[in-house]
Amino acid sequence: MSEKDLDTRFNEAVAIASKMSQASLPQDVQLRLYAYYKQATIGTLSTNSSSGLDLRNAFKTNAWMQISHLSVDQAKELYIEMIHSLEL
Repeated sequence: MSEKDLDTRFNEAVAIASKMSQASLPQDVQLRLYAYYKQATIGTLSTNSSSGLDLRNAFKTNAWMQISHLSVDQAKELYIEMIHSLEL
């Protein structure tokens, strides 16, 4: 029984997400996916990177900050779970 590694499963979930219509997802779901993706690919948000943001970006930054306690691997797992829960 060979389970795909985390990075492979994450990349597959990203590919699935890229085919989804943003209009079909509630904004809170979009923000959560954004935050998980950023945490998974960049890591914890630098506190200096939020200066001069418009309102939309402020919401995105806030969503990311809320999950900044997660490790990169935890964020990947949660992103994968969320994408698969939306995929119907």
